[in-house]
Amino acid sequence: MKSSAQNVIPFSSKPMYTIECADNIDFMRSLKKESMNLIVTSPPYNIGKEYERRTSLDIYIEQQASTIAEAVRLLHPNGSICWQVGNHVDDGEVFPLDIVLYGLFKQHGLKLRNRIVWTFGHGLHCQRRFSGRHETILWFTKSDDYIFNLDPVRVPSKYPNKKHFKGPNRGELSGNPLGKNPSDVWDIPNVKANHVEKTNHPCQFPVALVERLVLALTNPGQNVLDPYLGVGTSAIAALKHGRMAFGCDITEQYINIASDRIASFYAGELRTRPLNKPVYDPNEG
Repeated sequence: MKSSAQNVIPFSSKPMYTIECADNIDFMRSLKKESMNLIVTSPPYNIGKEYERRTSLDIYIEQQASTIAEAVRLLHPNGSICWQVGNHVDDGEVFPLDIVLYGLFKQHGLKLRNRIVWTFGHGLHCQRRFSGRHETILWFTKSDDYIFNLDPVRVPSKYPNKKHFKGPNRGELSGNPLGKNPSDVWDIPNVKANHVEKTNHPCQFPVALVERLVLALTNPGQNVLDPYLGVGTSAIAALKHGRMAFGCDITEQYINIASDRIASFYAGELRTRPLNKPVYDPNEG
């Protein structure tokens, strides 16, 4: 499947997806204003990975400002932007990108709803500072009238059968029978080594991380955009739950992998880690 082609499946039979090997500004400018219900992505961190060219932090911020401005143009009034970032590191000094980029979103009048901490157990071992084992997701909305569906993303309660022991509700369940709010700290394994979703992308994030955002912040049939698509994780998360996926990446190899993963998904062959699977499962080999 050629990476430069648009791959569209009529929504009447399957959710539609459109992915391209293209510059993200060019791709985003081809889309209709306020047409995206969720824009979720993980941009490069300007640390010299194989898919990016390291620049000064000032130039990096300018580049992000252009992408964020276009994302705001595309965002539906009831929609959400989720920007997943880690740290830029320069000569041993850490620059938290969520802090660096926060003002760019506020310039457009967006409102921060959560600063979600994604924690994981594996990564590079640092020698002169504590090893980084978390990244963040900045969740912004355009207005106070935004989609938030809690029930689809509830997690099991610690004491699911706990009941009120006194008062007018005595004997009734004290918690929601569907489970509890997952909070703003998410312990989800990152994609390393033998993870079932691993491709040759060096900084691939897990489908489960995006699934929770898709389920909570959109309704079935709505549009999800990732302007730094990589190997298609966001598209997979959207398509799994009946949303329409849009995305682009400048690396042809990654778009080819994304296309293959989507084809495997429709064939029922794509393996992904379940959203609420325990972090450490004693039944795993």
